Amino acid sequence: MKSLKYISISLALSIALPACNDMLQEEPMDFISPGNFFRNLAEAQQALNGVYEAMWLGDNYYNLVRHHAEYTLARGSWTSVGNYSQKLNADQYGRVDGIWATLYTTINRANLVLDRVPEIASISESDKARIIAEARFLRGRSYYELVKNWGPVPIRLEPFTGTSEQAAPRAAVSEVYDIIFSDLEAAEPDLPEDVGDATGKASKWAAKMLLAHIHLNLGNWEEAAAKSLEVINSGYYTLVPVTQWEDFSKIFWTTTSAEDIHSYHFSVNRTYSHLNWYHGSGTPYNRGEVFGFTMLVDPNAPLIVNWDENDLRKEFNIYSSYINANGELVETDAQSRYRFRKFIKDPAGNAVYSIPIFRLAEAYLIYAEASARAEGAPSAEAVEAVNKVRRRGYGLDINTPSAVDIPNGLTLEEFLDAVILERAYELFFENDSRWWDLKRTGLYQTVFAEAGKPITEYRLLLPIPQIEIDNNPAISQSDQNPGY
Repeated sequence: MKSLKYISISLALSIALPACNDMLQEEPMDFISPGNFFRNLAEAQQALNGVYEAMWLGDNYYNLVRHHAEYTLARGSWTSVGNYSQKLNADQYGRVDGIWATLYTTINRANLVLDRVPEIASISESDKARIIAEARFLRGRSYYELVKNWGPVPIRLEPFTGTSEQAAPRAAVSEVYDIIFSDLEAAEPDLPEDVGDATGKASKWAAKMLLAHIHLNLGNWEEAAAKSLEVINSGYYTLVPVTQWEDFSKIFWTTTSAEDIHSYHFSVNRTYSHLNWYHGSGTPYNRGEVFGFTMLVDPNAPLIVNWDENDLRKEFNIYSSYINANGELVETDAQSRYRFRKFIKDPAGNAVYSIPIFRLAEAYLIYAEASARAEGAPSAEAVEAVNKVRRRGYGLDINTPSAVDIPNGLTLEEFLDAVILERAYELFFENDSRWWDLKRTGLYQTVFAEAGKPITEYRLLLPIPQIEIDNNPAISQSDQNPGY
């Protein structure tokens, strides 16, 4: 596994946040700062790895966005996240603050790379272009996460070391997207096409997928269709064949797969505890224990109730019984009929190797939706794109017409309903895919109401952290998102 050898936290912070005491004119020879770093390719790569390290948004982000699906049941301190009639509690405000800080840390580290790497004379132009492209990809993605979740946000394009340098008003959403497009469109040509198994690194195809996402979110249908089709036709990716539900493990329980475009990779010992939030812990691993579960599957959510039993993705994604360490069949407790299986640990308690960000299956679904919207009706190619994913979900050959196919001749509205539903099942429990789909299509009110979770409009955005309001001279309390 070609895992990223990330820069250490202390080194990365010393690079991104140099000493604030201007009175110190001399530095020890072993003190690392922008003044004595960024001297060669190895140091530039270390600094870039520090940007990747910061971009891992961590437990709080993934818990937050996964709770924002109508089929989840939140427990404990996460309850107010999954209940849209409640205000966020103090725990949640703190977690939101941490996500905001992580994104701006990523941006600041990227800014430093973009500021210093062009000055390194010993680096070849090709290496310099690649490093700059990767930093711009990560900065663009960070701003996309910010604007999706908070709306208008401060734009910071230069390295900063203290609060006096952070004064920036909340920029209009359109201005933030201008920065995002500028970064990604500049990065795409200089990113490598092939990163091998190191799919945690930015590639040309990851940039195209991110652009396809953004264009779909903004309603730029032709652009979204074009970018996703470039990925489909690249020749680098294929859908992993499936004939039984266990075969999906070849996508999610391995280091990488034939359809993995971009993902977060974890260490080879796989001790990271992120998945303990959704499963139990301990060795031997007890999949039925309740402790540690902050999120369960709502068995009464219409999406779950109506999930076809013949769809192999249902068995792979959720479970209501398991084999314990003694080889006995155990039903899960009455508190919840279903639990999440997709990112479950193995019996020894090891975490999954990676969490996908972009997969080929989604490229097909983006193309299908965007091209149909652009043309005003689903083409045969759009229908076939959905059916490839759908057939695979039922364990069938992706190129052979079947009884589970979406038929030709659907109206645009009927086809879009089918695509959004297919996205829900194919991308089940992956990142913020369900929340993002419901927000961008305006379906959130209807879907959440049907699931017994009425939602208030202000919960579509997150609160600006109070620490940002207190320390940023360019914004005030009146700039807080409504409802908070």
